[in-house]
Amino acid sequence: MRRPVRPRRTARLLPGPNRGYGNSMIGRLNHVGVATPSIDASVALYRDLLGATKAHAPFDLPAQGVRVCFIDLPNSQIELIEPLGDDSPIHGFLAKNPKGGQHHICFEVEDILAARDALRARGATILGTGEPRIGAHGTPILFLHPKDMGGVLVELMETPPKTPTDGAH
Repeated sequence: MRRPVRPRRTARLLPGPNRGYGNSMIGRLNHVGVATPSIDASVALYRDLLGATKAHAPFDLPAQGVRVCFIDLPNSQIELIEPLGDDSPIHGFLAKNPKGGQHHICFEVEDILAARDALRARGATILGTGEPRIGAHGTPILFLHPKDMGGVLVELMETPPKTPTDGAH
């Protein structure tokens, strides 16, 4: 039996100007953050079940209370996040979701301070002090409150500088 052919959907431009930030603030999807009680178990899951072929070495981010491991995808990355220390903010997430789960999505922006200022002017809540901090990719980041983002924790990161060895990331 043949599957019915679905009509092809075309993208449309969204109405409304992006006042104060040029044509567009949102950039490339950099990664999806996934909280996990075990990076090793999660790497095995992505490798054995989904066929992921490249996982970077895990590393600690003590200032953020997390251990991080990136898994490369053809067009983005998965950021595995494990608690590091008793004060890790990931403990609260894992208390509600013991097996882990999607924690946040991360978009690139050209200028993190301009993006922050434009978002504040539009009424968005920036988490923490509102000052960017250095994230796992070595570039400035900040987080937007889920209440302003349809229930999704959104990370913005300044677009990393391109290097000669860069592929899709």
